[in-house]
Amino acid sequence: MTSDVFAQAPPSLADADVAAGLRVDFGLSGTLIPLDSERDRNVRLVGPDGEWVVKVANVAEHPATLDLQHRALDHIARVDPALPVPRVWHTVDGAPTARWASDQGDHLVRCVTWLPGRPLATVARTEALERDLGRTLGRLSAALVGFGHPAAHRPDFLWNLDHAQDVRPWTADIADADDRALVERAFDRHLRRAVPLLPRLRAAVVHHDANDYNVLADGDEVTGLIDFGDMLVARQVNELAVALAYALLDQADLVAVTRRVVGGYVAEFALDERELQVLFDLVVARLAMSVTISSHRARDFADNDYLLVSQAPALRLLRRLMAVRPEFWHFVARDAAGLTPVPRHDAIVAWMHSPECNPGPVLPFDLTRAGRMLLSLADGAPGTEHAADPVAYEAWMRAELQARDAVVGVGAYDEDRTCYQGDQFRTDAPEPRSVHVGIDLFIDADTPVRAMLPGTVLSVVDNDAAYDYGPTVVLQHEAGDAGPFWVLYGHLSRRTLTTVQPGQQVAAGDVVGCIGDHTVNGGWSPHVHVQVMTDLLVGDDGVFHGNFEGAGEPSRMSIWRSIVPDANALIRLAPEMFDPSPPSTDALLDARRAHLGPSLSISYRRPLTIVRGEGAYLVDATGRGYLDCVNNVCHVGHAHPHVVGALARQAAVLNTNTRYLHPLMGRYAERLTALFPEPLRVVYFVNSGSEATELALRIARTVTGRRDVVAVDWGYHGNTAAAIEVSAYKFNRKGGAGKADHVHLAELPDPYRGRFGTDVPDAGERYAESVRDAHPAPAAFIAESISGCGGQVVFPQGYLAAAYAHARAAGALCIADEVQVGFGRVGAAMWGFELQGVVPDIVTLGKPMGNGHPLAAVVTTAEIASAFANGMEFFSTFGGNPVSCAVGMAVLDVIEGEGLQARARDVGGMLLDGFVDLQARHEAIGHVRGEGLYLGVDLVVDRATCQPATALAADVANALRDRGVLVSTDGPADNVLKIKPPIVFDSHDAEVLLAELDATLVRLG
Repeated sequence: MTSDVFAQAPPSLADADVAAGLRVDFGLSGTLIPLDSERDRNVRLVGPDGEWVVKVANVAEHPATLDLQHRALDHIARVDPALPVPRVWHTVDGAPTARWASDQGDHLVRCVTWLPGRPLATVARTEALERDLGRTLGRLSAALVGFGHPAAHRPDFLWNLDHAQDVRPWTADIADADDRALVERAFDRHLRRAVPLLPRLRAAVVHHDANDYNVLADGDEVTGLIDFGDMLVARQVNELAVALAYALLDQADLVAVTRRVVGGYVAEFALDERELQVLFDLVVARLAMSVTISSHRARDFADNDYLLVSQAPALRLLRRLMAVRPEFWHFVARDAAGLTPVPRHDAIVAWMHSPECNPGPVLPFDLTRAGRMLLSLADGAPGTEHAADPVAYEAWMRAELQARDAVVGVGAYDEDRTCYQGDQFRTDAPEPRSVHVGIDLFIDADTPVRAMLPGTVLSVVDNDAAYDYGPTVVLQHEAGDAGPFWVLYGHLSRRTLTTVQPGQQVAAGDVVGCIGDHTVNGGWSPHVHVQVMTDLLVGDDGVFHGNFEGAGEPSRMSIWRSIVPDANALIRLAPEMFDPSPPSTDALLDARRAHLGPSLSISYRRPLTIVRGEGAYLVDATGRGYLDCVNNVCHVGHAHPHVVGALARQAAVLNTNTRYLHPLMGRYAERLTALFPEPLRVVYFVNSGSEATELALRIARTVTGRRDVVAVDWGYHGNTAAAIEVSAYKFNRKGGAGKADHVHLAELPDPYRGRFGTDVPDAGERYAESVRDAHPAPAAFIAESISGCGGQVVFPQGYLAAAYAHARAAGALCIADEVQVGFGRVGAAMWGFELQGVVPDIVTLGKPMGNGHPLAAVVTTAEIASAFANGMEFFSTFGGNPVSCAVGMAVLDVIEGEGLQARARDVGGMLLDGFVDLQARHEAIGHVRGEGLYLGVDLVVDRATCQPATALAADVANALRDRGVLVSTDGPADNVLKIKPPIVFDSHDAEVLLAELDATLVRLG
């Protein structure tokens, strides 16, 4: 277990003998000053021409060990000459050592240059000095890369940290029983956590003894690293572990010092993840070794005070390190090295934001729709004047919630709450744990708390014996390949203790407890504290006991945020609701009026500030969610992660114009045109539906050599000049210039309000006669496949077939506007024109094609495309760029992969049936119509006359907005509620829309 060098007393040569030997062998003279040493005789020599350290080796020292040190110092001098380490001073004969005799035997003697500075243990520490300590050791590790020596292999060396367990039997020599038990626990931690990993760690030649007496400093700089007597081949990370063990002695903030030392080290020499995993376990082991070896050797060399110089501070530090769960120190090391503290954190959080994660509500209602108010528990926040009286605080809170039409108060994640000052919040850090790491949801006591995801009950614990925060439940969930994570629900009632049991499987939505009253809420009003944990921070016994920190120290939050990430990833409130000073609606309106054109309109009487979208929901700046029943732009759902990911990945690689070849453009064109019937196989990519209309008209005019266009009345085809010219919805309304001479209107074939009723069997063909009569030789006939601005009008069967026949007989090309109805929205078909059994000559696409990204297209036949190619170039700078094509491909992936066309059919059918049921109960509903998720509810003043209820429609839309449901109005009289949501709209969303419309009509009726 020991080598002979530690069994021998240090050399006892007299000063006169040392002085004589120096003159003869090294040609040096001067004043001798004794220096401390564990096993050698070290002397400082102050001469007229310089200063040196004279090192008289123990008689048991092997010459090869000294040769190792000499060659290492020479190697460092060549590789990094500025590194502050000693230089070897040779004898007058040019040898690195001399041999001196004494009563103990022969001693090898060396001289090395003296380095300035004082031992680190004796100087005032600065942050810059701690960083420089790390950098110096990192430079040393880098300098020793590639250095080797046979004598460096010293497995039996007493201080070899790789073999820390070898000295464990000596713990019996530790006099104090408590100290002895502490050191035994430290060795246990090392055995359990570090020893299994040692064979997988890098080995290198290391100094291995950068203790606070072997590091010299002056001001903010390390001026010397001395005493290479412990140099050997060991785990590379030992270099830093040994230094850190001494750098942390008696420091107030262990984490802050670690950040500086480790940060400095990795800036010069990188550590891998396994080395960081065991760094603090090795620090603990080094301290345990230090106490054990010093206790054992002090028994044999009682007169050597140097042996015990670090024992008391080592024990103090060991107690502090062992009082904290070991995995926390692993995360401290990673944080200090600039890595994400919890290795799995990023993967777990990414999974929680992925489509695989579909959390249900933690309370018995959907928080994305409930009105909410941010509550602050920070010192001085409104309401905290009632902190000592929970009844008064709850009364204040209830009044505030009612004034804001909110049902839930939200206590924010990452809020610094100075009210956390009790003993349970005192830590080893220089401040208490005061930063909240959960989200609080304030609501009535006894409100059920539900599992947001399927999982297993890990623990159910009543914490009232020690603290005032009552029972907690911890559920374990699986994050796909990222593995497990945990969700804690706290401040629950004691009924929770019998609601669920450890090991029980729960489904999303299962009740796992109930909110307790103020006696288990830290004196605050009833609420549930929800937090996510990426690691359980189990103790040395490896068992999770059900308790976990609900707050972190301000200076350590970079670590705590990784261990306890924001639970909002599951609760899914808008992050903007936690903004302490969001801009007001009035301020946003003022900015809009000052800098944007006044023609830009705003929805609703009380404008919404929308800051986030997800699926079929939009979220405003207060965090309130709104069911989006009208946004057909985000076709596959707001912020769909697959679409966003495709956009981000391609944008990070390349986005450029289409004059260059790129494989995505061809692949997307092939995939898109394959969705159309023959012979529609040629595509032109553009940026918007309006641009698609422009191009479609240009193609028709070029191919036919004509200018006139027949358009369906009340149609809308875009906002460019040419598009507005063929859009009666624009040119025949307020501000419009009226119909241009080259534009001719065909009758809107409205089965409800048109001149042919719903029971006329050939109504379609009869309406189509107006296409024939509009103009004898048009270039094009353009029609939406379902009229949107005309009032969500579904054309009678046979209309488009007859209209196309008349147009083609006159030599015109038929343009189908699928900008709003395409891509599976109609449910029974991919394209709206397919419902009429026709194949257009040209199709325009837009809005849903890119899920909000500017992407549109014109699809036509090869014959028409060839006729259009008359020599004039067609070019849309960014139409079909790589990013747009990646987005378009992703949208098709989602439509196909999630079965959204079938969902549009099924949910649309459910809505249509539901509107019919509402029509039977509400006289204001004159007619319901639509296909798939493109629906209209026509509101009337009188069913007999079909008089449009324009005012009522506006009132309904605004009332629904206030109830968390967004619809809009359309039609010539703006009396038709239009329903065209993202096609991820599901049956639950449909139920919400139907229920809220019913309630609104009752209230307004």
